[in-house]
Amino acid sequence: MQRVAQDWLVLTVLTNESSTAVGITTGLQFVPFLLLGPLTGVVADRVDHRKLLIITQIAGGALGIALGIMVLTGNAQLGHVYAFALALGIVSAFDAPARQTFVGDLVPRDKLSNAVGLNSASFNAARLIGPGLSGILIGLIGSGWVFILNGATFGATIIALLAMRKGEFNHQERAKRAAGQVVDGFRYVRGRRDLLVIFVVVCVVSTFGLNFQLTSAIMARIEFGRGPEDYGIMGSILAIGSLTGAVLAARRTAPSARLVVLSAAGFGVASGAMALMPTYWSYVIAGIPVGFMALTMLTTANATVQTTTPEHLRGRVMSLYMMVLMGATPIGSPIVGWIGDYLGPRLAPRRGHRLHDGAGGGGRCADPRCGARQA
Repeated sequence: MQRVAQDWLVLTVLTNESSTAVGITTGLQFVPFLLLGPLTGVVADRVDHRKLLIITQIAGGALGIALGIMVLTGNAQLGHVYAFALALGIVSAFDAPARQTFVGDLVPRDKLSNAVGLNSASFNAARLIGPGLSGILIGLIGSGWVFILNGATFGATIIALLAMRKGEFNHQERAKRAAGQVVDGFRYVRGRRDLLVIFVVVCVVSTFGLNFQLTSAIMARIEFGRGPEDYGIMGSILAIGSLTGAVLAARRTAPSARLVVLSAAGFGVASGAMALMPTYWSYVIAGIPVGFMALTMLTTANATVQTTTPEHLRGRVMSLYMMVLMGATPIGSPIVGWIGDYLGPRLAPRRGHRLHDGAGGGGRCADPRCGARQA
């Protein structure tokens, strides 16, 4: 809901339908993953995951409410939205690796692959409702109140985290404070050829293929002449494929780099077909196989990385994974936004509403890019 309202606000209120500005907004949400990734991974390996998540959820909720107040009082300007997007990105950069590794606190190692898939399924079930509901609410009460509602819902996650019985957690080895811990994460990934393949594939697809919130916005508004409700429907129907891919991934006990590569190829074919659809509804329906392929790739990649990495390194390796998944967005989104402005929406690669595998945030969830709580 937050991302749909934010991008619609930038596109239709704060600019004259500038997809470049939407691309910059999206990019600012994810540049902290690129700059802070190694640091946040070390933090996730050292600290109590639940305590860190409580802090990040409080910060995320406060940012949503503050932005909503600025919009409702008429004080919001484009620069303010940029600043809030960047601040939310910083919070998400600390939240994401902790949230990913927190799954290991809740389930034993032999169930981790299934748990990652269920995590993605629950997130994408919410994405079936969120975008469509956000579009309707924007039309009824405006973006400001959508931000307020989103901020308030963080309270449910905070209460859930506080209510968990810590004595029943599955113990995970924590990294001890030592010099060179950031480098250790890079060194470990460099020595794993299968992880390098996954990282390269995810980086390429993330840079040029994932995130539909930008292109969906400009396709709905400019190509098809639709309003916020129809923009929200795009995200909800796309999530049907995402949810299906995540549910099937939850049944899979042996994720592999090979499946990541095959699903990435399928995503490329499905995205090309989607871009050629002549009408609004054919474009929307074509998003189902796109979402399915994307979530199959992301959930398989996530599960492979987590289940094959030692516990004391998992936070650092997952933070590097989040860097290639989310960190490519600041590079790709402004470029794709410029393409949308000057060459037309159909030629812009499929960027914007990040498909999430429970990895990422507040948002490029995404779509792909995200979890315990992202809205």
